[in-house]
Amino acid sequence: MTDSTVRPGASRPWGQNQTLQFLLTLPRPVDRVWQAVATPEGLPGWLAAAEVLEPRLGGAVTLRLLAGGRDEDPTAVTGRVTAWDVGRVAEYTVAPYHGRIRFHLEPDGADRTTLRFTNEFEGDAAMRLDSLAGWHQHFEYLHDALDGRAPDWSTWTLDRWRELREEYAAG
Repeated sequence: MTDSTVRPGASRPWGQNQTLQFLLTLPRPVDRVWQAVATPEGLPGWLAAAEVLEPRLGGAVTLRLLAGGRDEDPTAVTGRVTAWDVGRVAEYTVAPYHGRIRFHLEPDGADRTTLRFTNEFEGDAAMRLDSLAGWHQHFEYLHDALDGRAPDWSTWTLDRWRELREEYAAG
């Protein structure tokens, strides 16, 4: 993969079900990473605007995508918080196609965090490649956001996503 800060994600298909996994080592403490992945203030810096985020098990969540996606995709996804352990686990299960999105944080010393990410959804092999490329690109943005450089969503294009998708397709 092109970006050395984000290692390639792994995937396991099972019929029409897909499981994606990324393992990231982030040079920031857990509380800083938690703010990025589990708060309405942090999510827009790298992923989506959290129009609704009730920070509790069973709470409502609505995420509005700030960058592209496929033409037929809606810009907002809604669902529930399906796991919540402050500072450790944030999990959202959202429709229509994103499925279960889980962020599991572990401290790695005082100033580093290991982020274990899992995404489970129903979809075919093409959607698996689309999602691997999309999450990879968003994790590049997460690195930037943690360094104080949020993306300019108004200039976002499909170019990097296409490059990543081709790399994942090539294996």
